[in-house]
Amino acid sequence: MFGLSREMQSRSPITAILAWCRNWAKRSSEPEMQCCGEFEIERMARDIRMSASELRAIMKLGPGAADLLQQRMAALDLDPKEVTRLEPETLRDLQRVCTLCKSHRRCARDFARKAKIETWNDYCPNTGTLTALSELPWAARREW
Repeated sequence: MFGLSREMQSRSPITAILAWCRNWAKRSSEPEMQCCGEFEIERMARDIRMSASELRAIMKLGPGAADLLQQRMAALDLDPKEVTRLEPETLRDLQRVCTLCKSHRRCARDFARKAKIETWNDYCPNTGTLTALSELPWAARREW
């Protein structure tokens, strides 16, 4: 097979092609969205209720860009799975805002030094939503 290692040649053709595609994608310096036309990007953005420019910015930052949100939710005793199940649009908005936030370094530093929860109220754009969610009774907390 052209361009495939001996290891890949011993696999099924589909497996070998998929492995080659994954390796090519890892080596590629082009962002994932460059293979899409403007129409497709706008359609995807509309589907998830955000602007095309927000979607591009989020894709550039990668899948771990909202990891700090998970830590914030844990600090507030909020179960992300329960919030996803009951308030999926709210969680999606929290993730979008967290991903695009300009205070990631400060937030990570506060977690590293175990700063008080109140510290992030000054800079976190999700403060209001997280506080409101935290005040609701959640089954995961056995409050119902």
